[in-house]
Amino acid sequence: MNDELQKDTMTSKGAPATPEPQPAKTSKVALGAVLAILLVVGLYFINRYWIAPATQRKAPKLQASGNRPVAPVFSATDINGRKLDLADYKGKVVLLDFWATWCGPCRIEIPGFVRLQERYRDQGLVVIGVSVDDSVEPVRDFYREFSMNYPVVMGESRITELYGGIVGLPTTFIIGRDGRIYSKHMGATDVSVFEEEVKELLAGDTAKEVAQFQQVGGVSRGERIELGDPAEIDSEIPGVNVSHLSPQQVVQFKKVLEAIKCECGCKMNALECRHKDRACGVSKRLAKEQLANFVQAPV
Repeated sequence: MNDELQKDTMTSKGAPATPEPQPAKTSKVALGAVLAILLVVGLYFINRYWIAPATQRKAPKLQASGNRPVAPVFSATDINGRKLDLADYKGKVVLLDFWATWCGPCRIEIPGFVRLQERYRDQGLVVIGVSVDDSVEPVRDFYREFSMNYPVVMGESRITELYGGIVGLPTTFIIGRDGRIYSKHMGATDVSVFEEEVKELLAGDTAKEVAQFQQVGGVSRGERIELGDPAEIDSEIPGVNVSHLSPQQVVQFKKVLEAIKCECGCKMNALECRHKDRACGVSKRLAKEQLANFVQAPV
C-alpha cells in the first residue's frame, strides 16, 4: 500500500509532465520564414529597379541654353615666366584646375592630371593649373616635386572672380573645343571621370557645340554654371557695374561711397573697402544699393 502511495506521489509531483504542443512558437518560426522571403524579394526589386539603374546611368547632360556658358578668357604669366592667354587655346579641350599646394585633395588629383596631359596632349588636351597659394615659391617647389607637365599660373582675384568665385578646392572646369564650359567639378574627383569627359570632347568639332555631351559628374540637372560679370570685375569700383554712368557721374558716385562707412568692421569707407577687399560682401551690397539710389535720383 505504501509502495503504491509513493508511486502515485512520484507520478503526480516528481515525474516530468508530458510536453504539450506549442502552437505560438511554431507560428513565430513560420512568420520569420515568410518575412525572410519577403525581404529577399524586396531587395531583389530594389536592386533591379532602383540601385542598378542609378549606378549604370550617367548624370543628365547639361542643356545648351545657359548651362554651357563660354569660358571667360584671361591672360597671365605662368610660374616659369611664360605668357599664357586662354584665348590661344580655342580649338583645344582645356582642363582648368583651381588648386593649392596645401590642399590635400588637390595633391591627390594632380598626378592624374599629369598622366592625362601626357596621354592626350597630341590629341588636343591642355591642362592648366591656377594656384591660389599666397606666394609662388611653394608652387614652384611642388611643380618640380610632382613633375608637373602643364602650365600653372597664380590665381589673382580677377581670374577667380571671372569663374564665379572659387569657394572650395579643388574646383575644376572642363572646356570644350568650342570654348564652352561643359562641366564643373568641386572636390576631389576620380581621374577616370575627367578622362571620360575629355575623350568625349576631344572627339567633337572645333567650331560646334557637342550637343550630345554626357557629363559624368559635376553640375547636376538644372544647375547653372555661375560666372562673374566682367563689367563688374573690371569696374573702377570693383564688384559694381558703372559702365552705364558718364565719367562725371562715376566721380560723383565715388564721393557718395566715400561718405558711407562700411559695416563689415573694417573701419574704412565703402569705396576703400571695395578696393582693398574685393571679397567683402558687405561693401559690395552697400555699393549696389547706393548705385540704385544714385541712378534713380533726380538730376
